[in-house]
Amino acid sequence: MLEGGTTCVVVVPVLRRPHRVVPLIESLRAATPEPHRLLFMCTAGDDAEIEAVDRAGAERLVISPNGDGDYAIKVNTALKETAEPFLFTGADDLHFHPGWLSAALVEMTDPAVGVVGTNDLGNPRVQEGRHSTHSLVRRTYVEQHGLIDEPGKVFFEGYPHEYVDDELVQTAKVRGAWAFAWGSIVEHLHPNWGKAPTDELYDAQWDRMARGRAMFKRRRHLWLHPSPS
Repeated sequence: MLEGGTTCVVVVPVLRRPHRVVPLIESLRAATPEPHRLLFMCTAGDDAEIEAVDRAGAERLVISPNGDGDYAIKVNTALKETAEPFLFTGADDLHFHPGWLSAALVEMTDPAVGVVGTNDLGNPRVQEGRHSTHSLVRRTYVEQHGLIDEPGKVFFEGYPHEYVDDELVQTAKVRGAWAFAWGSIVEHLHPNWGKAPTDELYDAQWDRMARGRAMFKRRRHLWLHPSPS
Protein backbone atom coordinates (compact mmCIF):
# COMPACT_ATOMS: atom_id res chain seq x y z
CA MET A 1 0.00 0.00 0.00
CA LEU A 2 1.22 3.49 -0.79
CA GLU A 3 0.64 6.50 1.39
CA GLY A 4 -3.07 7.20 1.95
CA GLY A 5 -4.15 4.08 0.07
CA THR A 6 -3.97 3.39 -3.65
CA THR A 7 -6.58 4.97 -5.85
CA CYS A 8 -6.49 4.93 -9.63
CA VAL A 9 -8.73 6.45 -12.28
CA VAL A 10 -8.81 4.35 -15.44
CA VAL A 11 -9.42 6.82 -18.26
CA VAL A 12 -10.93 5.34 -21.42
CA PRO A 13 -11.28 7.70 -24.40
CA VAL A 14 -13.94 6.28 -26.73
CA LEU A 15 -15.21 6.95 -30.22
CA ARG A 16 -17.73 5.00 -32.32
CA ARG A 17 -17.24 1.59 -30.69
CA PRO A 18 -20.32 1.16 -28.48
CA HIS A 19 -19.99 -2.63 -28.66
CA ARG A 20 -16.77 -2.44 -26.64
CA VAL A 21 -18.26 -0.70 -23.60
CA VAL A 22 -19.61 -3.71 -21.72
CA PRO A 23 -16.65 -6.05 -22.40
CA LEU A 24 -14.26 -3.36 -21.16
CA ILE A 25 -16.27 -2.79 -17.99
CA GLU A 26 -16.55 -6.51 -17.26
CA SER A 27 -12.86 -7.08 -17.84
CA LEU A 28 -11.78 -4.23 -15.57
CA ARG A 29 -14.22 -5.19 -12.83
CA ALA A 30 -13.16 -8.83 -12.80
CA ALA A 31 -9.43 -8.07 -12.75
CA THR A 32 -9.32 -5.08 -10.39
CA PRO A 33 -10.31 -5.63 -6.75
CA GLU A 34 -8.16 -2.64 -5.76
CA PRO A 35 -9.86 0.75 -5.28
CA HIS A 36 -10.30 2.28 -8.71
CA ARG A 37 -12.57 4.48 -10.80
CA LEU A 38 -13.51 4.03 -14.44
CA LEU A 39 -14.13 7.15 -16.51
CA PHE A 40 -15.21 7.07 -20.15
CA MET A 41 -14.30 10.15 -22.18
CA CYS A 42 -16.90 10.59 -24.92
CA THR A 43 -17.37 12.95 -27.85
CA ALA A 44 -20.44 15.15 -28.19
CA GLY A 45 -22.61 13.83 -31.02
CA ASP A 46 -21.34 10.25 -30.70
CA ASP A 47 -24.80 9.26 -29.52
CA ALA A 48 -24.54 5.48 -29.81
CA GLU A 49 -21.36 5.46 -27.71
CA ILE A 50 -22.81 7.76 -25.06
CA GLU A 51 -25.99 5.68 -24.91
CA ALA A 52 -23.96 2.48 -24.47
CA VAL A 53 -21.99 4.00 -21.58
CA ASP A 54 -25.17 5.27 -19.92
CA ARG A 55 -26.94 1.96 -20.40
CA ALA A 56 -24.04 0.23 -18.65
CA GLY A 57 -24.31 2.67 -15.74
CA ALA A 58 -20.75 3.87 -16.16
CA GLU A 59 -19.32 7.30 -15.43
CA ARG A 60 -18.58 9.56 -18.40
CA LEU A 61 -17.53 13.04 -19.44
CA VAL A 62 -18.48 14.44 -22.84
CA ILE A 63 -16.28 16.94 -24.64
CA SER A 64 -16.65 18.79 -27.91
CA PRO A 65 -15.81 16.96 -31.15
CA ASN A 66 -12.13 16.78 -31.99
CA GLY A 67 -10.11 15.67 -35.00
CA ASP A 68 -6.41 15.13 -34.59
CA GLY A 69 -5.34 14.84 -30.98
CA ASP A 70 -8.67 13.44 -29.80
CA TYR A 71 -7.11 10.74 -27.59
CA ALA A 72 -4.55 13.09 -26.02
CA ILE A 73 -7.11 15.83 -25.43
CA LYS A 74 -9.46 13.39 -23.70
CA VAL A 75 -6.74 12.07 -21.38
CA ASN A 76 -5.50 15.57 -20.54
CA THR A 77 -9.06 16.72 -19.86
CA ALA A 78 -9.65 13.73 -17.60
CA LEU A 79 -6.56 14.62 -15.58
CA LYS A 80 -7.97 18.10 -14.93
CA GLU A 81 -11.39 16.75 -13.99
CA THR A 82 -10.25 14.06 -11.54
CA ALA A 83 -8.20 13.94 -8.35
CA GLU A 84 -6.98 10.35 -7.96
CA PRO A 85 -3.22 10.03 -7.34
CA PHE A 86 -2.78 7.63 -10.26
CA LEU A 87 -4.21 7.70 -13.76
CA PHE A 88 -4.19 4.85 -16.26
CA THR A 89 -4.21 5.76 -19.95
CA GLY A 90 -6.72 3.22 -21.20
CA ALA A 91 -8.66 2.38 -24.35
CA ASP A 92 -11.76 0.38 -25.22
CA ASP A 93 -9.80 -2.43 -26.91
CA LEU A 94 -8.10 -3.66 -23.75
CA HIS A 95 -8.50 -6.80 -21.66
CA PHE A 96 -7.28 -6.50 -18.07
CA HIS A 97 -5.65 -9.52 -16.45
CA PRO A 98 -5.87 -10.13 -12.67
CA GLY A 99 -3.14 -8.38 -10.71
CA TRP A 100 -2.45 -5.76 -13.35
CA LEU A 101 -2.93 -2.77 -11.06
CA SER A 102 -1.09 -4.20 -8.07
CA ALA A 103 1.90 -5.08 -10.25
CA ALA A 104 2.03 -1.56 -11.68
CA LEU A 105 1.65 0.06 -8.26
CA VAL A 106 4.59 -1.93 -6.91
CA GLU A 107 6.82 0.05 -9.28
CA MET A 108 5.27 3.29 -8.00
CA THR A 109 6.62 2.63 -4.48
CA ASP A 110 9.79 4.24 -5.84
CA PRO A 111 8.94 7.96 -5.55
CA ALA A 112 11.20 8.78 -8.49
CA VAL A 113 8.96 6.77 -10.85
CA GLY A 114 6.22 8.72 -12.58
CA VAL A 115 5.29 6.44 -15.49
CA VAL A 116 4.91 2.66 -15.33
CA GLY A 117 4.58 0.61 -18.49
CA THR A 118 2.21 -2.34 -18.71
CA ASN A 119 2.49 -5.54 -20.71
CA ASP A 120 0.13 -5.48 -23.71
CA LEU A 121 1.02 -9.00 -24.98
CA GLY A 122 1.38 -7.68 -28.53
CA ASN A 123 3.69 -4.81 -29.41
CA PRO A 124 7.23 -6.12 -30.05
CA ARG A 125 8.89 -3.23 -28.22
CA VAL A 126 6.60 -3.79 -25.26
CA GLN A 127 7.51 -7.48 -25.25
CA GLU A 128 11.15 -6.42 -24.91
CA GLY A 129 10.30 -4.18 -21.95
CA ARG A 130 11.33 -1.05 -23.87
CA HIS A 131 7.97 0.61 -24.38
CA SER A 132 4.38 0.81 -23.22
CA THR A 133 1.27 1.59 -25.22
CA HIS A 134 -0.86 2.05 -22.09
CA SER A 135 0.70 3.28 -18.87
CA LEU A 136 0.01 4.06 -15.24
CA VAL A 137 0.93 7.68 -14.51
CA ARG A 138 1.52 9.42 -11.19
CA ARG A 139 -0.53 12.61 -10.99
CA THR A 140 2.16 14.61 -9.22
CA TYR A 141 4.65 13.66 -11.94
CA VAL A 142 2.38 15.19 -14.57
CA GLU A 143 1.59 18.25 -12.49
CA GLN A 144 5.24 18.96 -11.73
CA HIS A 145 6.82 17.79 -15.00
CA GLY A 146 4.36 16.56 -17.63
CA LEU A 147 5.46 17.17 -21.20
CA ILE A 148 9.02 18.32 -21.72
CA ASP A 149 7.70 21.72 -22.81
CA GLU A 150 4.31 21.84 -21.06
CA PRO A 151 3.86 20.75 -17.42
CA GLY A 152 0.42 19.57 -16.44
CA LYS A 153 -0.30 17.46 -19.51
CA VAL A 154 0.05 13.71 -19.94
CA PHE A 155 0.16 13.74 -23.75
CA PHE A 156 1.14 16.20 -26.47
CA GLU A 157 -2.03 17.09 -28.35
CA GLY A 158 -0.35 17.73 -31.70
CA TYR A 159 -0.15 14.06 -32.68
CA PRO A 160 -3.07 12.69 -34.73
CA HIS A 161 -3.17 9.70 -32.32
CA GLU A 162 -0.16 7.38 -32.40
CA TYR A 163 3.19 8.41 -30.87
CA VAL A 164 1.68 10.05 -27.80
CA ASP A 165 2.82 6.97 -25.89
CA ASP A 166 6.32 7.17 -27.39
CA GLU A 167 6.82 10.73 -26.19
CA LEU A 168 5.44 9.94 -22.73
CA VAL A 169 7.73 6.94 -22.27
CA GLN A 170 10.86 8.44 -23.77
CA THR A 171 10.55 11.66 -21.81
CA ALA A 172 10.09 9.72 -18.58
CA LYS A 173 13.13 7.59 -19.39
CA VAL A 174 15.32 10.65 -19.89
CA ARG A 175 14.16 11.90 -16.49
CA GLY A 176 14.84 8.55 -14.81
CA ALA A 177 11.14 8.34 -14.02
CA TRP A 178 10.07 5.26 -16.04
CA ALA A 179 9.66 1.64 -15.01
CA PHE A 180 8.19 -1.43 -16.68
CA ALA A 181 5.92 -3.89 -14.85
CA TRP A 182 6.10 -7.26 -16.58
CA GLY A 183 3.35 -8.67 -14.39
CA SER A 184 0.95 -5.84 -15.16
CA ILE A 185 -0.84 -7.45 -18.09
CA VAL A 186 -3.26 -5.22 -19.97
CA GLU A 187 -3.80 -7.06 -23.21
CA HIS A 188 -4.28 -4.95 -26.32
CA LEU A 189 -6.99 -6.55 -28.47
CA HIS A 190 -5.70 -4.97 -31.66
CA PRO A 191 -6.04 -6.17 -35.27
CA ASN A 192 -2.25 -5.89 -35.67
CA TRP A 193 -1.93 -8.86 -33.30
CA GLY A 194 -4.91 -10.73 -34.79
CA LYS A 195 -7.05 -10.13 -31.72
CA ALA A 196 -9.88 -8.06 -33.20
CA PRO A 197 -11.51 -7.32 -36.55
CA THR A 198 -10.54 -4.08 -38.19
CA ASP A 199 -12.83 -1.06 -38.51
CA GLU A 200 -12.70 2.46 -39.92
CA LEU A 201 -10.67 3.80 -37.01
CA TYR A 202 -8.08 1.04 -37.23
CA ASP A 203 -7.95 1.36 -41.02
CA ALA A 204 -6.99 5.02 -40.71
CA GLN A 205 -3.96 4.28 -38.54
CA TRP A 206 -1.44 4.15 -41.40
CA ASP A 207 -2.11 7.72 -42.45
CA ARG A 208 -2.14 8.84 -38.81
CA MET A 209 1.12 7.05 -38.09
CA ALA A 210 2.92 8.68 -41.01
CA ARG A 211 1.89 12.12 -39.80
CA GLY A 212 2.55 11.23 -36.18
CA ARG A 213 6.02 9.91 -36.97
CA ALA A 214 6.91 13.19 -38.65
CA MET A 215 5.72 15.13 -35.60
CA PHE A 216 7.65 12.82 -33.27
CA LYS A 217 10.87 13.37 -35.23
CA ARG A 218 10.38 17.13 -35.02
CA ARG A 219 9.87 17.02 -31.25
CA ARG A 220 12.27 14.39 -29.97
CA HIS A 221 15.18 16.83 -29.69
CA LEU A 222 13.21 18.42 -26.84
CA TRP A 223 13.81 15.48 -24.51
CA LEU A 224 17.00 14.11 -26.09
CA HIS A 225 18.72 17.50 -25.81
CA PRO A 226 16.73 19.42 -23.19
CA SER A 227 17.38 23.07 -22.51
CA PRO A 228 19.47 23.70 -19.35
CA SER A 229 16.53 25.70 -17.97
